[in-house]
This record gives sequence, structure tokens and C-alpha cells, in this order.
Amino acid sequence: MAEKEVKEPKEEKQPKEKAEKKEKVVKEKTEKAAPQKAATKVDYGKDFKYIVRIVNSDLDGTKTTLIAIQGIKGVGMRVADIICKKANVDRTAKIGNVSDEKIKEMEQLVMTYADYVPTWALNRQNDVETGADGHIVGVDLEVMRKDDINRAKMIRSYKGVRHEQGQKVRGQRTRSNGRTGLTLGVMRQKLAQGAKPAEEKK
Repeated sequence: MAEKEVKEPKEEKQPKEKAEKKEKVVKEKTEKAAPQKAATKVDYGKDFKYIVRIVNSDLDGTKTTLIAIQGIKGVGMRVADIICKKANVDRTAKIGNVSDEKIKEMEQLVMTYADYVPTWALNRQNDVETGADGHIVGVDLEVMRKDDINRAKMIRSYKGVRHEQGQKVRGQRTRSNGRTGLTLGVMRQKLAQGAKPAEEKK
């Protein structure tokens, strides 16, 4: 009995010691990580704009001009590059440091993009209703996309029916991919009353 009483407290101490060691390690890691996080904050100055607004879109001022402009819907890498060249803005400079005049010029270039670019570079060619070519950006792009889907549903085209069903629209396989909703599996056949399973029949 005396031997058991001596062994029990030793077993209790080991987990406590391990827990204390883990706590120390966690504290050390957090203390090391804290100064690193503080060092990542950069002061860009008083005149720096952390949020730049172009075409009703809030752009991150800490990003480079080429990357930040792509935050506007309908503006990709190619469009952003053309706008930076037209406005004569440094692509690698932070957009928060760009002057207000240049930002207004860039906004105007985004809005009038279809006027100085070939037809193949536009995102809305031969519009269904007007037949005109244009480049849609911002909120209008999302509205136009929803209108196109609704039109396809109304005329009961193949794409419209697929949209209604929530299936893939562009001919992708659906047997092994895009399985959403309830999980499908092999259903066990219910045995008729009195019937024996296949294993027992053998």
C-alpha cells in the first residue's frame, strides 16, 4: 500500500510539468511574434491615401497602381496596363501616392476605355439589345450579367435551363465533378419479408 501511495503523486506531477512547459513555449512564441507584427506596419506619410475611390470602387492604397486598379470589376491585367501607360503613371508606385489629378484622369480613361481600344479588347461586343460594342465596368457589369442570365432563362435556351437547374453551363462533365447538394451513395436493396440475404442462400 505504501508503495502505491508513493507512485501516484509522481504520475500526477508529470502531466502538470508538461502543461507548464507547453505554456512557456507558447508564451515565448507569442512574445517573439509580437514585435514582428508591429514591424510590418509602415507609415507612408500624412498625404498618403489608404483608400482610393475610382468608379465607385474602394481600392487599397498600399498596393501598386497596376494591381490596385484591378480591384474595379471589368478591369483586368491588360486593361490596367493600358490605363497606366495612357495616364503616364508609374505602375510600381503605390496608388495612395498618386496625385488626385492623375486619379481623375485614370477614372476618365476607365470610363472611356472603349473609345481608344480595338473591338477585340472589349468585354461587351455586339450587345444583344443595341448591337453596339462597349466595355462595362463596376456595378453595371454585375447587373448586365444577371440580365443576360434572366434572358436565357426566359427564352428557355439550353444555358438558361442549366442555370435554373444549378448545373454546369459550359459543357463540363458532371458525373465526377461539381457534385453539390445531398450526398449520393449506393442504396442497399430492402429485403422482402421472409426473404433471405444472398450470403445465406449460398
